[in-house]
Amino acid sequence: MTATKTFIYDGSFNGFLTAVFAGFEQKLPFADIQKERLAQNGLFSETETIFTNIELAKRVWNGINGRSNSAIKNIYFSFLSGEKNLEPLLYQYIRKIMGSKHVASDFSDACILKISQTAQKVHREKHRMEAFVRFQLTKDGIYFANIEPDFDVLPLISKHFKERYADQPWIIYDLKRNYGLYYDLHGVEIITMDLSNGFGNSIQKSVAMTNEEYDYQDLWNNYFKSTNIKSRINKKLHSQHIPKRYWKYLSEKKEAV
Repeated sequence: MTATKTFIYDGSFNGFLTAVFAGFEQKLPFADIQKERLAQNGLFSETETIFTNIELAKRVWNGINGRSNSAIKNIYFSFLSGEKNLEPLLYQYIRKIMGSKHVASDFSDACILKISQTAQKVHREKHRMEAFVRFQLTKDGIYFANIEPDFDVLPLISKHFKERYADQPWIIYDLKRNYGLYYDLHGVEIITMDLSNGFGNSIQKSVAMTNEEYDYQDLWNNYFKSTNIKSRINKKLHSQHIPKRYWKYLSEKKEAV
């Protein structure tokens, strides 16, 4: 029986690309790439720990990007899905792309189809977060919003909010993954916070927020209810446009959550 090769990496995208470089360098047709915290050794596998190398990661990125712009986007978006055991399939996808730039649109290939579908799901979540994020003004003068997306979309929405709210400091915090983005009017940085005091709760009032913030939310909620014509409500259509799991982010929906 031929032994397979397992690469253990730190969980970062650059770490993953470094593992891909190692697989290509060793001319491996298949590589089992696993995150360090989730790694499981196979009975017949040889294990190698990968140390993230930015330069090698850039070489892989540039190589793929030179073959297909759509493929590099699919790879990055799919990686951010966090889907279990996706890395070996991504390795296969990259091998196919490097073999032929036209294969990226060959959806008869199960690997190509799977990665494309996964990337599309992440892309939809990105757009929904950009549409449904609602900020609350803290007493520190920082606009705060928490989210719990299905996928790790913070890296994808950073540019949108930096451009749209360039004149105000803000934090967008992913409660599910316990990290956030902080914009200080100059740049965006990654932060972690302790939100155990309810600060991260969209529904529950927090002493960290200004009274004016809740007055504004109540005003908007009342306006929404007063302009809502019950006879014209189409709950099915409404849920299609705004799925119920996003209601907790919206001031006008908080009583319905």
